[in-house]
Amino acid sequence: MKPLDGTAVIGVGNEFRRDDGVGWAAIALLCERAAQRPLPSGTGLARCDGDPGRLITLWENTALTIVVDACFPLSGQPGRTHRWCVAPGEMLHPASAGRQSTHGLGLAEALCLADSLGCGPGRLIVYAVEGADRSLGTGLTPAVAAALPYLVRRIEEDVRQYSWRTRRTSFGPGSPLV
Repeated sequence: MKPLDGTAVIGVGNEFRRDDGVGWAAIALLCERAAQRPLPSGTGLARCDGDPGRLITLWENTALTIVVDACFPLSGQPGRTHRWCVAPGEMLHPASAGRQSTHGLGLAEALCLADSLGCGPGRLIVYAVEGADRSLGTGLTPAVAAALPYLVRRIEEDVRQYSWRTRRTSFGPGSPLV
């Protein structure tokens, strides 16, 4: 098994399903901002449709993985953002079928599969943004769009803070994922 190295920031979703595209929109904004203020070496930014195999490929052997996705709780508050830190070996609880995710298998199932295969990320941070609309169409609803700049700044803080910690504990920077 390779040592854990680098950071993957993965936006999960579908830009053609309105607020389900928040993960992809976050990656696009991170790319724009990185042109002015680069992220630490070894940070990869990627978009993913949520397929467990593709997620596992993107986060395999990373010291830190940040996943951004939309969620659609029954009594949600569009734009509200939840943050979970999942330590190595910890599991997320699968959502009720069809309630929280627009993907057939969710992030929790992908993480469980990855851990059983020895391909899980070192540390996982999940950002789930409550959405209002997952119908066909492009563009985020106003409440979700308004949450995006703060979300991206918080992700940048996580990447920089964790990168500093890993450098201090002798993990070297890796190559970008994408």
